[in-house]
Amino acid sequence: MKAHVYPRNDINTDEIIPARYLNMDREEDLAAHAMEDIDPKFVKKVSEGDLIIAGENFGCGSSREHAVWALRGAGIRAVVADSFARIFYRNCINNGFLAIECPGISEMIDDSSEIEIDLKSAEIIELRSGKRYPFKPFPEFVKAMISAGGLMKKVRQQLAEKGLA
Repeated sequence: MKAHVYPRNDINTDEIIPARYLNMDREEDLAAHAMEDIDPKFVKKVSEGDLIIAGENFGCGSSREHAVWALRGAGIRAVVADSFARIFYRNCINNGFLAIECPGISEMIDDSSEIEIDLKSAEIIELRSGKRYPFKPFPEFVKAMISAGGLMKKVRQQLAEKGLA
């Protein structure tokens, strides 16, 4: 997957998806406007499965889930950042979207680098150089939630396993 690097700190949810588009709730509609105030060519540059690399406190600002939906709708598979705003981070997990904290990553990866995420070893791998950047592994319950596609899908899955759905 290709890395789209935005190394600045404090990229907020209004920059991820501007408030003027919050009357939409379909990912494909929101996707057309993802990151447009930071990078007007963002949507044209990304491909399905790409990722964003960013600085500290990514996703600060309002608690809108639309920010996660816009990125996922644009084809972004994950955001790897030095750190995240807590509410945005939880919105990612609740929506089955990878948000990986890897302090210093925004200074170590070049824009357009080819990256692999190894969840088992909890490492970001820069494919050209082979360099590996460890990140804090996800707890098993978070892995299960992401694998299921988010909190609500995981709950439905658990209810079905118990014959309650």
